[in-house]
Amino acid sequence: MKIKFPLLLSAALSFAAFEGIAQAKFTHSHNDYANNTPFYKAYNNGFNSIEADIFLVDGTLLVSHSDKYLEPERTLKGMYLDPILYALRRDTTRRLNLLIDVKDDHKKTLPALVKELKPLNAYLLSPENPNGRLKILISGNRPVPSDYKDYPDILWFDDDLVYPHTQIEWDRVGQVSLNFENWSKWKGQGPIAEADRKRLKKTVDSVHTHTGKLVRFWGAPDTQESWDTQIGFGADIIGTDRIEQLAGYLAKKTLRKPVTASIPNKQAK
Repeated sequence: MKIKFPLLLSAALSFAAFEGIAQAKFTHSHNDYANNTPFYKAYNNGFNSIEADIFLVDGTLLVSHSDKYLEPERTLKGMYLDPILYALRRDTTRRLNLLIDVKDDHKKTLPALVKELKPLNAYLLSPENPNGRLKILISGNRPVPSDYKDYPDILWFDDDLVYPHTQIEWDRVGQVSLNFENWSKWKGQGPIAEADRKRLKKTVDSVHTHTGKLVRFWGAPDTQESWDTQIGFGADIIGTDRIEQLAGYLAKKTLRKPVTASIPNKQAK
């Protein structure tokens, strides 16, 4: 039986009692490869999650947002997998999410990814390795939920609430990521419209209640006002292109999850 997610269905939610209480947040480096020091800036600033967009080109996984800017030296292995392997060997307490946004045909690209992940197998989170310190999340062009079973369980999936899921399929979902602009056109300056804030909070609460999954909004304004607003309506993971600024902002507010905290597949009960 498919479980359909009733988005925005319930107004009286169990999380309502926590409204107004700011919770510590996980940090996500959006399009990390585009900053001036890929991987290392986010990692050294204690980010819990890092994002890389990939294409499969002649058997090699290349990192780029667009196929117009592919460069043969910008490989997933060299930019992310090798540095992560080195970092996790050095720091045995560190935990990390690598969100991989597949930009081309996932049916060809995901098998190539699984092959390239083999040197990291001992660190990969899976039901068989629940203490794994690296979670691989697949976003972008990804399988439909009914096909999750066809992929190794070292791969978790980013969800956008488009398709219904069985419970087994929900168990393969690592988090929910939603396009902020579908809820609000606010540009991150001055207060957000109250109707938008309520709509965003209701969405987050509904995801929490009906799936237990953590929520991230992509495409949200990348300003302090936006970060504060996201904290206020309960987003669990705050994404940014401004790594040092977000790290400092959350540290100052003592609202930052530690580097030893992995982003869980479900909220703690």
